[in-house]
Amino acid sequence: MSSSRRFPLYGWIALYVLIVGQILLFVGIEVIGYWFFPLAWWPYIVVVDGLVYRKKGRSLLTRHPREFLLLLPWSVGFWLIFELFNVVLNNWHYLMVPENIFQRWTGYAVCYATVLPGLFETTELLDAYGLFSKSRIKPISVTTRWYLPFVATGFIFFLLPLIWPQFFFPLVWGIFTFLLEPLNHRLGLRSLMREWQQGTLRSFYLLLVAGAICGLLWEFWNFWALTKWAYTVPYVAWLKVFEMPILGFLGFPPFAVTCYVMMSTVSLLRQGRSWQDPTKPYMPPRPGLTALVGIALVIFCLFGFHQIDVHTVMSWRP
Repeated sequence: MSSSRRFPLYGWIALYVLIVGQILLFVGIEVIGYWFFPLAWWPYIVVVDGLVYRKKGRSLLTRHPREFLLLLPWSVGFWLIFELFNVVLNNWHYLMVPENIFQRWTGYAVCYATVLPGLFETTELLDAYGLFSKSRIKPISVTTRWYLPFVATGFIFFLLPLIWPQFFFPLVWGIFTFLLEPLNHRLGLRSLMREWQQGTLRSFYLLLVAGAICGLLWEFWNFWALTKWAYTVPYVAWLKVFEMPILGFLGFPPFAVTCYVMMSTVSLLRQGRSWQDPTKPYMPPRPGLTALVGIALVIFCLFGFHQIDVHTVMSWRP
């Protein structure tokens, strides 16, 4: 095996940190329990990137770290959208959150920044090992007649959870898939429906599996942490796996698809260049536009952090 295909040193270091962190948590080191979520997820992401590198000889961190870093602020922003929905849905709450606002808001950012890298690195790993590589499906006709039904479904998915949250809360995980997929297809961005028109749904399948894997890990590591979230989901709380009602695990696969579609839409700011197209040439956006988007994202994140503090945090620690 060539040196380019060996498991990289950074992967071994991350694996060591992950294992030691898990041991210290079980031993009862309190500070590890308070910060266990990022201490588990960031090493996991790096380990998975190392596995991708070992299999492909390239990965986001080794060849295209800029693309990886660009995922982080969008990851925070995307997740905060769902946190704002949760203000109405009231489906989860945070426990033992730091009273110190600098620690607290830094913790929010560090934790939420793992969402997209975790999902997409896992997707890359599944792709590297050839999952669904031979899958084919009958192509659908090349048409745009599905645009209106998709957008209408997206608006319905948006409105019903806000009007009757106790009944329609699961629909939030599919809102942006239906709202944005027609836009992505129309503008020539990465599109799952275009792949279907070409006779494959492999990306869709990979995202579903990656979402299921990440969901299981999210709940497993959250269960042991001291600073954590707990669920108050109506009707389905009678059987739990870790902290999550078992039916709630069905939300993670469509959430991964939604994140992919949302990130495809964001690639419009870079003329369609996404984390999957790191070598695609493009004209960088004007500095003014970049600054405007950055400022808007920061303001939105600060607003989202405040809403979490007010509505979602149930208990504090000094």
